[in-house]
Amino acid sequence: MPLVTPLNPDHDSETKELAEFFNETLGFCPNSVLTMQRRPAISKAFINLNKAVMANEGRVTSALKRLIAWVSSNATGCRYCQAHAIRAAERYGAEQEQLDNVWEYKTHPAFSDAERAALDFSLAASIIPNAVNSAIKTELYKYWNEGEIVEMLGVISLFGYLNRWNDSMGTSIEEGAVESGDQYLGKHGWEKGKHV
Repeated sequence: MPLVTPLNPDHDSETKELAEFFNETLGFCPNSVLTMQRRPAISKAFINLNKAVMANEGRVTSALKRLIAWVSSNATGCRYCQAHAIRAAERYGAEQEQLDNVWEYKTHPAFSDAERAALDFSLAASIIPNAVNSAIKTELYKYWNEGEIVEMLGVISLFGYLNRWNDSMGTSIEEGAVESGDQYLGKHGWEKGKHV
């Protein structure tokens, strides 16, 4: 059971309008946003930040951003965000082989060296204590420019917020996210846990 009950999607008209973004991303408005709208300034600010972070300004694709989000969420243990991130990666065109083998990104041939550098950065930036160091920086700069690195850290930071929000809140997970979690992550032990 969640810490705070999500409100009806019609509760705040401005949040509802902004939340149309998630119908494309996930196919539904997440319960996390429906809970945030108890303070509409938070839900609106979050949605606008999400849209800005997920906008494509360079070569960091929408699919890669969602895989970065998955690695970050996996590092922090938020099962709600793991399922959402893998679902969004699928909806934004991640290759089937990458979706099926995201747990093995470090060695699996479906991932390029540039993608590995981005995903290693996500992992290092998401653990405590933070492990971003000169080796991570050197590898990033082989493949990505500073604007693209800012985009990646935007995703990692956004999901740091979401991981804490949803794990602390025990946000109830939506059926579509459960389906994606089971399909791509279940073979490695993913389950919805507290997010019932």
